[in-house]
Amino acid sequence: MFTTRQLRQMRLTARHVAYLQPDEVLEGLPAPPEGMRAAAPEDHVATIASLFGEEAHDETWVFAYGSLIWKPACEHVEIRTGTLHGRHRAFCLGWNRQHRGSETTPGLMLALDRGGSCKGALYRLPPDRRDENLIKLFEREMGWLPSAFPPRMVNVRSGERTIRALTFCIDRNSGRYVSGLTEEAIADVLARAVGTRGSMAEYLHATVEHLEQLGIHDAHLWRLQKLVAERIEAAYEAGR
Repeated sequence: MFTTRQLRQMRLTARHVAYLQPDEVLEGLPAPPEGMRAAAPEDHVATIASLFGEEAHDETWVFAYGSLIWKPACEHVEIRTGTLHGRHRAFCLGWNRQHRGSETTPGLMLALDRGGSCKGALYRLPPDRRDENLIKLFEREMGWLPSAFPPRMVNVRSGERTIRALTFCIDRNSGRYVSGLTEEAIADVLARAVGTRGSMAEYLHATVEHLEQLGIHDAHLWRLQKLVAERIEAAYEAGR
């Protein structure tokens, strides 16, 4: 579907990512933080009902803007690119102290915030297995409740089509919303944070790499990957 193109050369590489590895990789979901609870299957069924009701679901789309691009949580039968207007991709979901951060080096995750626009990937779910795949998606993205980035339906422009898709947007009132950081401050976080599932540098590298493969150039993330690479080099390669 996507044509082969000459990709830009990223400054942030696998060499940089290799410096920031967890002592042990854990895939399971740890105990929820205070004030949250682990989601149950019936929670996800209720979410599906609230989002879709009784409407037909020959086409159910998910709009991916971050890690879902390079690590989809569920099956899909079609993928295409699209643009969401009124939301932009931002490192505004904090602070991650387990999966890709720790108490001493907390991480910042991507979410969709208000304003601007965002180019990303659209995944169409198998119509005959929609609900089971939505539950897989929610188990990954909403393992704890209440969610700081709840699902919502948005309109995404893809070619001549406007596609109604599910995505995840930051809840600015959740207590996990982070704003006002400069790119340099964000890069400081991303160059240091490591958790049980890997580092923020790995997360950034994979996201930028896969966006570029889709023909999507995010200028903000491109600047960040350069800044993060420079910080890792200064910390691990200075004096060599």
